[in-house]
Amino acid sequence: MKLTENLQKAKQLLAEADAIFITAGAGMGVDSGLPDFRGVEGFWNAYPKAKELGLRFEEMANPEWFESDPQLAWAFYGHRLHLYRDTKPHKGFEKLLELSNTKKYGSFVFTSNVDGQFQKAGFSEEKMMECHGNIHHLQCIDNCQGMLWSSDDTFVEIGEGFKAKEPLPACPFCGAMARPNILMFGDYGWEYARTDGQRERLGLWIEKLECEGVKLAIVEMGAGTSVPTVRNTSEQIAQRFDVPLIRINPRESFAAEIELPMGAVEALDHIVP
Repeated sequence: MKLTENLQKAKQLLAEADAIFITAGAGMGVDSGLPDFRGVEGFWNAYPKAKELGLRFEEMANPEWFESDPQLAWAFYGHRLHLYRDTKPHKGFEKLLELSNTKKYGSFVFTSNVDGQFQKAGFSEEKMMECHGNIHHLQCIDNCQGMLWSSDDTFVEIGEGFKAKEPLPACPFCGAMARPNILMFGDYGWEYARTDGQRERLGLWIEKLECEGVKLAIVEMGAGTSVPTVRNTSEQIAQRFDVPLIRINPRESFAAEIELPMGAVEALDHIVP
C-alpha cells in the first residue's frame, strides 16, 4: 500500500514540476547490463583477476597502478572503457530525457558515474555534473599541461593474464603515461577543471531556479551509501528547495520522503508517463 502511495506521489511531483534535478549512482547502469561493483564479490565477479590478486575495487581503482603496473591498470580501465562504449543506455534514460524536454527549465544531471551514458542517451553536456569525472576523457599521469583529450581514438587490447598490450595510451604533449580523467581513490593527480566547470554551471542553474521560484522535483536513482556523494547532494538540494526527495534504489531507498525500493527502469515505468 505504502509503495503504491509513494509511486503516485512521485508521479504527481514529476508531472507538476517545472524543472527536474536528476541524480544517479552506479545502480542506474545495472538495467543496461553494467556491473555496479556492489560489495567485494560483485567486483570480483566482474574482474576475476582482481580476485586472484586479492584486490578490492578501492585498491584497484588507484592511480598508483599506472606507475607500478601500467599494463594491469590499463587492462582494468581499458576493459571498462570498451564496456561503457559498447553499452546502450536503458529505456529509463529516454523516459527521463522526454520528461525533461517537457519542462520549462529542463533538467540537470548530477552523477558519480563515469560511463557517459547520460550523454549517449541525448542529455546535454552543458546540463550535467560528473563528480568523479568521465572515462571518455584522458589526461597525463603527470598532468603536465592541465589538459584533457578525448579517448574516442583509444583502443586497449587485453592479453593473457589480464594485461593490456603495448603500446599503452600516452600523453600527446609529453609522452608520459595517459590515464582516464576519473577521480580514483587516493588520487592527488586528477585534473578537475572540467568537473569544476560543470559544478559552476549547476550552481548557476540552481540559483536561477531559486531566484525565479521554480517548482523543482528531485529524482535519485541507484545511489548507494558506501560513497554517499550523490545521496548527500540529493538531500541537500531537497532541503534547500523544501521538496520531497524521490529515492529509487532496490536495497537502499531509506532516508527519503518518497522511498521506491525498485530498479531504475521499473520505477520510471511507473512514475514517468
